Amino acid sequence: MAQNPPEGMQRVIPYLLYADAPAALEFLGKAFGFEERFRMPMPDGKLGHAEVGYQGNVLMLATAVGENGHASPRDLPARHALIVCYVDDVDAHYARAKAAGAKILAEPEDQFYGDRIYRAEDSEGHQWSFHTHVRDVAPEDMKPPGA
Repeated sequence: MAQNPPEGMQRVIPYLLYADAPAALEFLGKAFGFEERFRMPMPDGKLGHAEVGYQGNVLMLATAVGENGHASPRDLPARHALIVCYVDDVDAHYARAKAAGAKILAEPEDQFYGDRIYRAEDSEGHQWSFHTHVRDVAPEDMKPPGA
């Protein structure tokens, strides 16, 4: 009997769409440290499907096909999602992303809920929030500034 989900896959997998998916694969590796696992090019040069990994987790992506109702975030009037990714050293990750040309939306900063985070956009406008958990905070002690 086949294993469900297949080995190396988590149960919930983000699937991102890009106007230029091959360029996005390169950017995700260079800026954010993802490793390409699989690539399925189509005869027309578009990327039908790809998978990248980061510390045992998988992200899937493909070329946005307008005829199928797809769009890249850069073609939309507003953002519809944010990807959260825990990394071991948010400051080192930030430096890598910035050096690779990621658009930085928020510099690394400690948060009231115990994470140190920074936010960035990838090459087509998907927004990412990178976190390192730096301290445990009890739910009853989680109070946003000014609360």
